[in-house]
Amino acid sequence: QSVKRELKCVVYVDSGSSDGSAHLARSLDVPVVELDPREPFTAARARNAGMAELQRRYPDLQFAQFLDGDCELESGWIAAGLSFLQANANVAVVCGRRRERNPDASVFNRLCDMEWDTPVGDALSCGGDALFRVGTFNEAGGFVPTMIAGEEPDLCFRLRQRGWRVVRLNELMTTHDAAMFHPRQWWQRAKRSGYADMEANVRRGRFERQLKRRVWSNLLWSLPLAWPFWPLLWMRCSKKRGPLFATHIVLGKVPHAVGQLEFWLRARSRSQAQLIEYK
Repeated sequence: QSVKRELKCVVYVDSGSSDGSAHLARSLDVPVVELDPREPFTAARARNAGMAELQRRYPDLQFAQFLDGDCELESGWIAAGLSFLQANANVAVVCGRRRERNPDASVFNRLCDMEWDTPVGDALSCGGDALFRVGTFNEAGGFVPTMIAGEEPDLCFRLRQRGWRVVRLNELMTTHDAAMFHPRQWWQRAKRSGYADMEANVRRGRFERQLKRRVWSNLLWSLPLAWPFWPLLWMRCSKKRGPLFATHIVLGKVPHAVGQLEFWLRARSRSQAQLIEYK
C-alpha cells in the first residue's frame, strides 16, 4: 500500500511465502512473480526477477525503486530521488535514510536503527532499498543471483568501476521493521554479514583494502588469544558510537568470523549456499 500511494507501475516478487502475501498483492491489483522453488531463493535473484518483469511490462522504463519486504516506502522519497537522478547524469543509484519502526522495542531493534544512521553524500554502496537507473543496472549485469547476502555492495562496486556514482541523500526513504527480540536473531544476522564479507573479499578484496582489513579484523579479534584485549577495542569503539554499539561491534566479531568460516568451507566443498535468515 505504501508503494501504490507513490507509484503506478509495481511488481511484487514472492519467494515461496506461506502467509498469503501473493494473494494479498493480487487483491491490490499488483502483478506477482512467484519464484520457482526448485532453485535456491535469494534476495538478489528476486530483485533481478522483479526488474525483468517491470521491463517486460514497461519497455521504456528508465528508473526503478527496489524495496525490501520488511520495509515501507515513505511519501515524498520517489520525487526527491528521481529529481536528484535527473539532475545528476553520472549517478547510477540513489538511496535515502532508513529508520526503524520500533527502535525501543528491543536492544536489537535499537542497534538496527543506529546501523541505518550512515553518512550522506557519495557512498560505496546502497542497501536493499534504492532507486536505480534501469540502463546502468542492465549494463552492470544486475545482481549476482547466487549471493545470499551482500549483493548490493557487489553491484555498486561494479557500477563504480564503470565510472558511475552511488549517492545517499539526507531524505527519509523507508521505514524498516527488524522485529528482532532474541540474541539468536542478532547472532544469525551478524553471521550473515560475516559470510557476505568473506564472499566480497574473494570477489573484490584486491580492490578494496577496507574490506580486506575488516575480514582480518573479524578473524583475529575472534580468537581466544585476543579476548583479554576486548576492553581496549570496546573503549575505542565506544568513543565513536557509544557503549551499546561498541558492545555490538566487539561481541559481533565472533559470529562474523563464524560466517566467514562457513563461506570458506562451502567454497572448498563447492556446496550450494543456503540462506542465513534471522527471522
